[in-house]
Amino acid sequence: MSKVMKEAAKNHTFKSLGVPESICITLNALGWKEPTPIQTESLPYSLKGRDIIGLAQTGSGKTGAFALPIIASIMKEPKSFYACVLSPTRELAIQIGEQFDALGSNIGLSTAVIVGGMDIPAQTILLAKKPHIIIGTPGRILYHLQNTRGFNFKNLKFFVLDEADRLLSLDFEESINTILKVIPKERSTYLYSATMTQQVEKLERASLSDPVRIEVDSKYATVDTLVQNYLFIPEKFKDCYLAYLLNEFAGNSTIIFTVQCITCQKVALMLRNLGFPAIPINGKMTQPMRLAALNKFKSKDRSILVATDVASRGLDIPNVDIVFNYDIPSSPKDYIHRVGRTARAGKAGRALSLVSQYDVEFYQKIEDHIKLKLDEYCSEESMVLVFMERVTEAQRMANTELRESNFGKKRKPDTDKPESKKPLSKSNPKRKKN
Repeated sequence: MSKVMKEAAKNHTFKSLGVPESICITLNALGWKEPTPIQTESLPYSLKGRDIIGLAQTGSGKTGAFALPIIASIMKEPKSFYACVLSPTRELAIQIGEQFDALGSNIGLSTAVIVGGMDIPAQTILLAKKPHIIIGTPGRILYHLQNTRGFNFKNLKFFVLDEADRLLSLDFEESINTILKVIPKERSTYLYSATMTQQVEKLERASLSDPVRIEVDSKYATVDTLVQNYLFIPEKFKDCYLAYLLNEFAGNSTIIFTVQCITCQKVALMLRNLGFPAIPINGKMTQPMRLAALNKFKSKDRSILVATDVASRGLDIPNVDIVFNYDIPSSPKDYIHRVGRTARAGKAGRALSLVSQYDVEFYQKIEDHIKLKLDEYCSEESMVLVFMERVTEAQRMANTELRESNFGKKRKPDTDKPESKKPLSKSNPKRKKN
């Protein structure tokens, strides 16, 4: 029988929840002073081996909720390929891997992050070292199960689906179902999701055994420390308004969200031509380029990150001062994830949305969903149009650079989704010869 937890109990410590003393020492060194609500509710059950469905928003401490019981179990039984964590994006997988490395630093924990866009032979060598934990995107993990000699999940004890709702919305369902068929039935399964969609419920029935359902902060809302405004603008002047706003908020750490990869790249190039320290991150870039962009932004080498929704969810990017919605998202939940990149952990932040005549319906849905009527940001169009000549020239240069770079042209698949669909079995998977 599933149980639903609505509200976390207070005054708990990691030790009182059952986390081993050696891990508590590491947590204290990392600055994890007390458990978050999702950790408080889930750890007493997960540490006893129960399957978990965790419903909580991004940034609620979900990684710790599933990482701690896995590490505690590995301390007792340190086998290779002991746990597998599936993530919807490469960047989130890398971030999860970093957290596992930090939490397991005192016990010799070994991890491997297996994602698309990275060198396959290098990943094969990494898997040959038989790490305790595999973190990755479903397609690339399935690729190695089908093609890498000696790699299998016959010893798997933990299976985690992080951001399950997004995993399924990105068409990973077939890859996940194939993996489920070849992993042991006797295992602990953790399914963490921001929302309980029909697809997630279907996955729950297929993969979990008598799970405990933990629900914390399930209501989608923005935080009180976030200042939210909008500007109603003509579409043809959108780039002028963006340049004007960046000039107004110069010196702030800023993320600018677009819907399409091509728009992301074009805006970043335009801003560079205007002298702004902008760098793009989107799904059309190679993985090393995406990681380099993220690291430059995190290290404050670049103060402006132009991003698609690949950066809106799950990533822990500290100290973002302001979020601009260059394009209004079609889903209110995407808006909440985007603006959630700022005003984190009780800090203040600001979100500004550029609303054109074509965005009114989407914007009204957002206001209805968050139950807030946002104030308009005051600006004078005459001041904005001062930037017109420079912006027009920067747009022209950006378009030329984009054409010359062949951005978005088809390249060889990097197997975030598997190229082949060969059958697998637990005992003797069919594989290509190396």
